[in-house]
Amino acid sequence: MDQISHFTEFLNRKGLKNTNQRMLILKAFLESDSHYSTEELYLKLRAAYPKIGYATVHRTLKLFAECGIAAERHFGDGQTRFEPVTDQEHHDHLVCKECGLIIEFEEPEIEELQEKVAAEHNFTIQTHRLELYGLCTDCSNN
Repeated sequence: MDQISHFTEFLNRKGLKNTNQRMLILKAFLESDSHYSTEELYLKLRAAYPKIGYATVHRTLKLFAECGIAAERHFGDGQTRFEPVTDQEHHDHLVCKECGLIIEFEEPEIEELQEKVAAEHNFTIQTHRLELYGLCTDCSNN
């Protein structure tokens, strides 16, 4: 099932209306590969849709997380960010502590090493998250 249908069914089960604003927010969210904070998505949408409210964007992002089409992320900048949940493989993040750039990456060797460490300790990994913090190339050069 696609994410739009999934969200629509979720709203119906919760007895919530499927509004035009929620659909605008959903489409903007899904079309981006960014890790949006409420404010960032609000500012992006407000440029094209001046009547959209900050609280509406925030509540809608929370609904995305509740229904499973978004994951809440915390990258140490004091903001909750939202990332689309997809069927693609697990990925990790490089986070620039200066400018906030977030780079997604996949590294099979890291995944294999995690499984090896878990096996050595008779541990079953159910989920994990790897975030590496430092400086991007631009910030390193400044």
